[in-house]
Amino acid sequence: MRRFILLSLAIVSMVLFVGIVSQAQSGPFLTHHLRDATSNGQAPSVGRLPAAATMQLDIVLPLRNQADLDTFLQEVYDPASPLYRHFLTVQDFTERFGPTQEDYDAVVRFARANGFAVVGGSRDGMDVQIAGSVSAVEAAFHVNMGVFRHPTENRTFYAPDREPTVSLPVQLWHVSGLDNFSIPQPLFHHRDLTVKSSATTGSCPSTAFCGSDMRAAYYGGGPLTGAGQNIGLLEFYGYDIADLNTYYANIGKALSAAVTGISTDGTSLTCLYSSGCDDTEQILDMTQALGMAPGISTLYVYVGSTDTAILSSMTTHTPLPLQLSCSWGWSPADPAADDPYYKKMAAQGQSFFVAAGDSDKWTTRNYPYPAEDANVTAVGGTDLATSGAGGSWSSEIGWVDGGGGISPDGIAIPSWQLLSGVITSSNGGSTFYRNGPDVSANANFTFYVCADQTTCTANTYGGTSFAAPMWAGYIALANQQAAANGGPPVGFLNPAIYSIGLSSSSYAADFHDITSGNNGFPAVTGYDLDTGWGSPNGASLINALAATSPSPNFTISASPASVSIVQGSSGSSTITTAVSGGFSAAVALSATGQPSGVTVSFSPASIAAPGSGTSTMTLTVASTTATGTYSITVTGVGGGVTQSTTVSLTVTAPTPPNFTLSASPTSLSISRGSHGTTTITIHPTGGFTGGVTLSATGMGAGVTALFSLNPATTTSVLTLTASSTASRGTFTITVHGVSGALSHTTTISVTIHR
Repeated sequence: MRRFILLSLAIVSMVLFVGIVSQAQSGPFLTHHLRDATSNGQAPSVGRLPAAATMQLDIVLPLRNQADLDTFLQEVYDPASPLYRHFLTVQDFTERFGPTQEDYDAVVRFARANGFAVVGGSRDGMDVQIAGSVSAVEAAFHVNMGVFRHPTENRTFYAPDREPTVSLPVQLWHVSGLDNFSIPQPLFHHRDLTVKSSATTGSCPSTAFCGSDMRAAYYGGGPLTGAGQNIGLLEFYGYDIADLNTYYANIGKALSAAVTGISTDGTSLTCLYSSGCDDTEQILDMTQALGMAPGISTLYVYVGSTDTAILSSMTTHTPLPLQLSCSWGWSPADPAADDPYYKKMAAQGQSFFVAAGDSDKWTTRNYPYPAEDANVTAVGGTDLATSGAGGSWSSEIGWVDGGGGISPDGIAIPSWQLLSGVITSSNGGSTFYRNGPDVSANANFTFYVCADQTTCTANTYGGTSFAAPMWAGYIALANQQAAANGGPPVGFLNPAIYSIGLSSSSYAADFHDITSGNNGFPAVTGYDLDTGWGSPNGASLINALAATSPSPNFTISASPASVSIVQGSSGSSTITTAVSGGFSAAVALSATGQPSGVTVSFSPASIAAPGSGTSTMTLTVASTTATGTYSITVTGVGGGVTQSTTVSLTVTAPTPPNFTLSASPTSLSISRGSHGTTTITIHPTGGFTGGVTLSATGMGAGVTALFSLNPATTTSVLTLTASSTASRGTFTITVHGVSGALSHTTTISVTIHR
């Protein structure tokens, strides 16, 4: 009986427990947060965080329909798929793969119920930013917030003593800000001043490289500037715009793009060296992105204290920047924590470039994350030589300090690195784990840098920090071309570039294959773990990545497009042709639709290759051509392409022969006993050529008129003489001109006095 009672009580207790769990489950996050150093004793505890201290955290909700998203990403980057590059808007992504409104609202209620203020985040961004006391954090997430001695750095850090859990009916992905074990580090590098500076051929002071030199080397002198595009930079500190202005003033160039700072979680946008803040990374990121793409609309600088807060903003901002760059490294507790944002970028057509690091081969100690993530494009470093200041690419080797290698965190190898021919015995890559970098660009100590409100430096700083924003600027050029051709952006770059790299017909044209140098892995022919596939080779890679270029073509136009010509005379219009899509043939011109009696000629008759120029179109109208308006078609033919434009011709009858008269001056003052003169001018119209007989009327008594030429064909001087007895007063004298049946007059005012 007692056993039955106990069993019954147990069943009742279980029912009650299940009922409670159905309302609020105390469950773990889908990512882990506990640092190994705190759990294995390598970081000894030195106390607890003060209970009243304030913490700011970012709760991240998981993706929905993860399997469907992975399938979508496979299809959207497969050129054979009907979904190829049919990217999602921010709102479409949220509705398909983001948290439901119900789940998002539940997390907001949870935060407020546990004493937190909701200070940011959005459903589109998949996060809820909260602020509250340490005691509130410990109670809500069921942790103790301890202070520990860092095992490798001379400082303490705070962290939870166990994995956080929450009492929520909603599964959560991650919470950022629970520890500061790993402080994000900028990935620029300061040259050892005891080592001789590398010789450079830059156009900045002391022959250092400007950002514009990188554009000249990797793109050339083409027309693309990034117009209409926006670039986003991930930064953990603000900046002083005065440093950017100093850079542009010193290099003698104008900054045309807007620079807009965005605080993603309340982090200050101001960074002054006098206050202990270094903006070197932030400013050099700007100069390299803008140097490559000087014509972009806006450079957005996303500043925050946690990676998820920044990434949330970068993937939801309006307008959405399609090219993003990160030149920071850190060691997350869980390397998968940011994957939802990287996948979201790919689904939305955003390209994300991450500096691969500056401490040679990747290890757990030299901040390989986030470059080692399989969902970003890792950018390695090279040592570049150019033909001169602002000159073309000359040569390039792998930079000895450039980051790359095999993922130290064991991130699985992505599908595009499993393609046959990517990983070889010569490059020493892994067939199990993610290899990096994917691409590269100049990172040697050859740059001009202005920062920290002090004197600018030349050939002192280097690093893949410079290379990542270069690539973001380069892809802004590609996306400008794609937009101009009516196509989608290029999006996540890796599937495309690995396909290009394995194509013997396109790789050499699209990339500079860097085959010498060593960062712990050798640079070899093709893909390697020192420089990836290499650096961009001018416009060729852009043409391979961007939307299909239009077929070679040209346009034709006329100015003026309407011409009025009198019978028996001629007129002209300028015909202009302009090429596009690489059109390079001569264009022969002809005309049709002209009426009888009208001849058309072109000078020159053919516009020479590449078919861009002007020709004068002359229309000669016979006196017998009927009056009226005609549409003449001007046709250009060249390179198998035919284009046309129309010229409206109006034929008018000639004006009948006629003339008019005028006097100068039109008024005279004459004393009795004297005279005055005025010139009468004959103005022929309509081809009038006859003589005009002149006479005058209206003179007062005692006044006589005499014409010097009469009849006259052009001018005649009229002399008016007043006798000593002439009537005083003002009279209007009319001059008459007669030629056959034609008759015209003009008048003169004459005053007789004394």
